[in-house]
Amino acid sequence: MSGLRRPPRVPRHGHVAVIAPAGPVSPAQLDLGIEQLRSWGLTVSEGAHVRDKHPEMRYLAGQDADRAADFVWAWTRPEFDAVLCARGGYGCQRMVDLVPWAELKALPPKVFAGSSDVTALHTRIAGELGQVTLFAPMTGSAMFTDDLPAREHLRYSLLDPASVTKLGRGAEPITGGQARGVTVGGTLSLLAAEVGLGRWRPPPGSLAVLEDVTEDPYRLDGLLTHLLRAGWFDGVTGIALGSWTSCGPIEQVRTVLTDRLGGLGVPIAWEVGFGHCANQLTVPLGVAALLDADAGTLVLDEPALT
Repeated sequence: MSGLRRPPRVPRHGHVAVIAPAGPVSPAQLDLGIEQLRSWGLTVSEGAHVRDKHPEMRYLAGQDADRAADFVWAWTRPEFDAVLCARGGYGCQRMVDLVPWAELKALPPKVFAGSSDVTALHTRIAGELGQVTLFAPMTGSAMFTDDLPAREHLRYSLLDPASVTKLGRGAEPITGGQARGVTVGGTLSLLAAEVGLGRWRPPPGSLAVLEDVTEDPYRLDGLLTHLLRAGWFDGVTGIALGSWTSCGPIEQVRTVLTDRLGGLGVPIAWEVGFGHCANQLTVPLGVAALLDADAGTLVLDEPALT
């Protein structure tokens, strides 16, 4: 199975757009993140509504239509080499259906980076536009601004993708072995929320990439059970697990994941190093890779960006 279309890498003095498709952003945090992007030699433009807050529902970064409009603006302007999300939270599911996906299909692929709630956009971009995206720390969050290793890994992923084709931290696997496939996934709770919508799901030959935050073990059990019952894992050849921050005692989390996923009979790597964690690795979605669960690594067949 081959991967999706790969966007061009961001040039050394490229131009990126920053948007907030989900929750509201701290202005000070965003200012710092943009300053750090500019220190890489990039030109940075902000979406018109990136600093908005919804007048009633303060957990949203402005109105749904405005957040969708910022996404379309960033995607359709040819001067932008990448679209970077400022933060997650909640809200992408509210705006994703307002994007005119059919109008974007004719455009060339473009770098898109974000994580957490942005999983809803990753899956839609894969399904509608057929292109690789980056599950990555976000510009207006502490996981970018206050974490130099995470920030540097994203920098190399954007500017020098050939230098970051091997990911992993060498943790003891849940199930050993090797598997090849194309990376799919993101944040578990968002993936489970998408099931039943009749849209994209992992095709045969997929490597599932899963993580989450602040979900108790019983909640993880329910989310995984939902995906299993829906057949979400039917085409999966292997699983790379990321972080499970604030999901309860880690040994309980591992027990739940082993119970729910171990019966699939595929290699399962434990804590590869992506998601809501310190030193977060940027993981490409939609690329062909080799998962070595025994080594705890995910090795891309080719760089995520051309």
